[in-house]
Amino acid sequence: MLKLRKGDTVIVLAGKDKGKIGKIKAIVKKDGKVKAVVEGVNIVKKHLRGIEGVREGGIFEVERPIDISNIAYYDEKNKKAVKVGFKLVKEGEKTVKYRINKKTGEIIDKIWEKIKKEV
Repeated sequence: MLKLRKGDTVIVLAGKDKGKIGKIKAIVKKDGKVKAVVEGVNIVKKHLRGIEGVREGGIFEVERPIDISNIAYYDEKNKKAVKVGFKLVKEGEKTVKYRINKKTGEIIDKIWEKIKKEV
């Protein structure tokens, strides 16, 4: 299971855009590699030929995927990159799995919730 999700605010740790902060637009899994498309990061120029009646040609700026190992979850309270972990909490008959900030122990969000059924 991935520790980062679509919509998370992340900071770039390595590469030409090191230090930039943005939100994850998409997670791309291909050939055993996991990459993420981040807003405003890894922008390249793409040359497109025009197709009559469909699109106009030209040079467009496109966001390309960046390897997931080069980004980290960004804690907006502390203004730092933090590690993300998981925590299982049992609340009576329910078991809830949370994503947490490993440094502070603060809950980021809930992943799933299961209710124990008796047979």
